Amino acid sequence: MKPLRDKVAVVTGATRGCGRAIAVELGRLGATVFVTGRTTREQASPMKRPETIEETAELVDAAGGRGIPVRCDYTSVADVDALRERVESEGRLDILVDDVWGGDQYLDWDNPYWESSLDDALTMVHNGIDTHLIALHRLLPLLTARPGGLVLEVTDGDTVNDETYPGPSIPYYLVKAAMRTLGRALGVELAKHGCVGLTVTPGFLRSEAMLEYFKVTEETWRDAITSGVGGDHGPHFAISETPYYLARGVAALALDPDAKRFAGKTMASWTLKREYGFTDLDGTQPDWGHWHDEVVKPGADPSTVDTSKYR
Repeated sequence: MKPLRDKVAVVTGATRGCGRAIAVELGRLGATVFVTGRTTREQASPMKRPETIEETAELVDAAGGRGIPVRCDYTSVADVDALRERVESEGRLDILVDDVWGGDQYLDWDNPYWESSLDDALTMVHNGIDTHLIALHRLLPLLTARPGGLVLEVTDGDTVNDETYPGPSIPYYLVKAAMRTLGRALGVELAKHGCVGLTVTPGFLRSEAMLEYFKVTEETWRDAITSGVGGDHGPHFAISETPYYLARGVAALALDPDAKRFAGKTMASWTLKREYGFTDLDGTQPDWGHWHDEVVKPGADPSTVDTSKYR
């Protein structure tokens, strides 16, 4: 069964992580997916990661969809205009997942903002916010041409009260809070056109970059819990999730005829799981939200907590 076989999606930042997984899961439902990002087999991005948009498109095809890789730098209006022309050739746009980030190498977790690099901070904001505004400005006219469209902003964290600053990076917080704000605004604006807009977030993610940071693979990731490589973060990795966990939540949203009930909200992988009942690739259901509230926030010793209650 391919319930999205007549649908067209654009996933920004689909080279790796949640963007890649979301593209694949939409393809699994039969969608035509424009797999967009900056890294191709011929040209690397400043991120200097090995993953490519062609690989993602091939995974979409293998899952049963149609993957169309299009190199697109979302800081370039000309690039996005060219992408829009490609999408227009398909005759429609039904789903837009806005997952551009490109800020990892500009993060400074160790110094106060005023002692960090201003150029890095501004680049992070440019890559993390301006890109989303450009994508929305150019692609929303296609999506709102008919009712039923779905737009998802991707962020980090489901904080509703943006006055609760989690630290420690002001620019990072600004970018991620902006995505939640965009989702709230889109929830209102898109409803006027019979479409749905909201924000989604993963929990503690086992992305390609995070597995590399912890010096593990998807097969050996549990070793990171006690290896000490991640410092204080290691024990919390027990409640980590693959990018496909959020992607399955996105797929469920795309199939939900009443997705408008979530318009403007920030839905996390764990809140989507509670709503739709899906599992991660290994059959577990990580609940980072409960873990954060009951273990991380109060400062409990994670090694003394029964992790099975949160998976």
